[in-house]
Amino acid sequence: MGLKAPSSGFVVSSVRQDGNALLVTLEGRVALDDADRLLDALQSLSDQETPASVALDLARISYLDSAGALALVRWERGLGARGIPSAMLRVPEALRGILGLIDREGIGRPPLRPEQKPVSLLERVGDASLVVYQDVKALMGFLGDLLAALTHLAFRPREIRWDDFFFYVRRTGAEGLPIVALISLLIGLIIAFMSSLQLKQFGANVYVASLVAVAIVRELGPIMTAILVAGRSASAYAAEIGTMQVNEEVDALVTMGFDPIRFLAVPKLLATVVVLPLLTLYADVFGILGGMIVGVTGLDLTVHTFLLTSRRSITLFHLFSSLVKAVVFAFVIAWIGCQRGFQVRGGVEAVGEATTSAVVTSILLIVIVDSAFAVVLHYIN
Repeated sequence: MGLKAPSSGFVVSSVRQDGNALLVTLEGRVALDDADRLLDALQSLSDQETPASVALDLARISYLDSAGALALVRWERGLGARGIPSAMLRVPEALRGILGLIDREGIGRPPLRPEQKPVSLLERVGDASLVVYQDVKALMGFLGDLLAALTHLAFRPREIRWDDFFFYVRRTGAEGLPIVALISLLIGLIIAFMSSLQLKQFGANVYVASLVAVAIVRELGPIMTAILVAGRSASAYAAEIGTMQVNEEVDALVTMGFDPIRFLAVPKLLATVVVLPLLTLYADVFGILGGMIVGVTGLDLTVHTFLLTSRRSITLFHLFSSLVKAVVFAFVIAWIGCQRGFQVRGGVEAVGEATTSAVVTSILLIVIVDSAFAVVLHYIN
């Protein structure tokens, strides 16, 4: 019985011998393009009728590369898995070296990286939900530790690292004044200019001052300041603590008997909570100033009229709620930034991932908290 693969340079033939033994003869040339067809041809011969044993005669092989040798070894392993003994006969010396290149034990080992199977939409949703659950669980656990540390230090204020507290006040607050002023000024300019385009049509230019003041004080001042601080400080907190984790400095603190959360996280939290409300008031002033520039230069309003109208539009409730928002936003920024830093495991790449995650998660939670404030304050007021 003979079998020639189409458009190939080899011929496979087989002969039944006594005791249901099968003698397979391979002749010709087997290269890379022929390897898969060779394996199919050999498997079809052995699958037609299960033999007691198989012998493969390679005396007439003119050429065999490593791909062909791998096909022969795979066929031989397949026979062994079925309990059929096999042997290669009359192997030329030139082919022994090629066959010796194949790691027969390595073929049976599972791959270091398993093959990715198609994942259904339901499985993806389940995996994503599990990741979110684990993340929320870690955040809540760190929040409990942080509140416990704050409670402990409330009765022992001398244990707070006040030098670090003032350092972070300077870095989070004083160093952030220029960018907060610039962004707030531009936001005020944009709101005043865009609103004036509509209000001009009704001769209601004076209401631009009220719109700018209410928008800046009630919403944009706290949330824009919080987003800027999250970009600057949450990332810095995560990077600093994450680098200490990678360098095993946090483990050294534990070994020396220090609580890492009290030692590292609490000064950052207190500094952020103190600084962010002040930055919010600072941003409110520059936001109203930006609106006033548009009102004075483009709407024929006087400085006195603009400021008087703005003051009448802002109540103490609006100002107080804005500062309460800033305090909550500050707590969220420090909480997320420190938590992402403490969960770093691995090397430098993990620090970068934690930094990015700290900023994204902080901004997301700031928006969610601000939405909750909008609903609650509406009903309170």
